[in-house]
Amino acid sequence: MTIPDNWRKSSYSGSGDGNACVEVALGHPLISVRDSKTPARAVLTFPTSAFAAFLTALRNPPRL
Repeated sequence: MTIPDNWRKSSYSGSGDGNACVEVALGHPLISVRDSKTPARAVLTFPTSAFAAFLTALRNPPRL
């Protein structure tokens, strides 16, 4: 598997150097995620459908 080169940071990544965030690289059919503080370390890769379901769950948390 190749490591993507199109990383994007959230606009909410913090002030200063803005490295208090995760970065996401969009690639079909996979989405890659890494820690912006240590980009040379592990990259997590998910199928697009699984990542979309994860984002939906974040936007709509269950009510307890």
